[in-house]
Amino acid sequence: MKLATIGVGNAGSKIVDRMVEFESETNRNLCRHVHAINTARTDLAKPEYIPEEQRVLVGDTNQKSKGHGVGGDVEVGAEVMSADIDEIRRAFDDIEIHNVDAILVAAGLGGGTGSGGGPVVIDALQDMYDEPVYALGVLPGEYEGGRPALNGARSLQSFVNKVDNFIAFDNDAWRAREQTIEEGYEVMNRELASRIVTLLAAGETDETDVAENAMDSSDIIRTLAAEGVSSMGYAATAVDTQPEGLLDRWGGDTDDDSLDDASQATKIKSLVRRATNSRLTLPCGVSSAERVLVVLSGPPGEFSRKGIESARQWLEAETDTVEVLVGDDPREGSSRLAAAVLLSNVSGAQRIETLQNQAVDAQEQIAEQEAAREAKIENLITDENDDIDPVV
Repeated sequence: MKLATIGVGNAGSKIVDRMVEFESETNRNLCRHVHAINTARTDLAKPEYIPEEQRVLVGDTNQKSKGHGVGGDVEVGAEVMSADIDEIRRAFDDIEIHNVDAILVAAGLGGGTGSGGGPVVIDALQDMYDEPVYALGVLPGEYEGGRPALNGARSLQSFVNKVDNFIAFDNDAWRAREQTIEEGYEVMNRELASRIVTLLAAGETDETDVAENAMDSSDIIRTLAAEGVSSMGYAATAVDTQPEGLLDRWGGDTDDDSLDDASQATKIKSLVRRATNSRLTLPCGVSSAERVLVVLSGPPGEFSRKGIESARQWLEAETDTVEVLVGDDPREGSSRLAAAVLLSNVSGAQRIETLQNQAVDAQEQIAEQEAAREAKIENLITDENDDIDPVV
């Protein structure tokens, strides 16, 4: 698949930056166009791999932002992005849309710029282009507090209702207690980048690589066409990259070859099971997925047709759906065999319900605090018997 990839806000821009880094390290070519959009000038300077000319600062003339961010205010984030939408559209004019299959918008849902501005960006993209628009959204952790939870719950509704598919990443499921917040975010961004790039870069290989069960962009688009909220799983194992000798190639025993085939098939099925049962980007019931896609990536010699078929049958039974696609993505010279699993349009995700409950509580608490403060201010500026009238 070929993508135009756009990071909105600090979290979204960092994710896109890590995606470009990972595809460079693994000799992939997924992100044909990259942009970073932010309301904070300092955050816009942080990406290492997004070209400076592809970074867009919005809100620098807005009195509520002035290039210093929106202070976690989702309403201001949407306002600032809407006010500068013409500048954003001009940046998107550089996208050679004939050379991409889809557009991916990445954002954190707990702050103000990504959660408020992301949906505005998506509206602009959908007005300009007919290609599918997907979102990669990071849900705020419960530890981050009530305001981010409220931003996240509100923004989640906007994202899911607007995009062709929303791929979720849950901070709570990935944060390690011994890590600092910054260390945790960096690890999570790299984990997320490896998953999304492995999954979506399928099909973009050198012409000399021949896939046994080719996976291409149409398979990915079909799986994501289920819409809704999706989750990803991932597992990888090291492989022997030593070339075979002549005796290995021509003096092998038939029985040994059969054992190798069976061993390879078992490895493939085991890897897919690990990926499916691993720490998903959004914890969910696997059986609640409407469609499933698996991309096996690694040296072509590691692929097994029997293993792929066995993995597909296991997934059909596990998810109770026949909408399961398993294919390979040959990577000559790779030292790892990886399986990336996409669970599309899941309906069982307790974390989202928890986020919504936390958001409702926060909304009620904020309303009570505002009412109490207004009452205190009113008492402060008025006399006890209300004998004094204001000037006008």
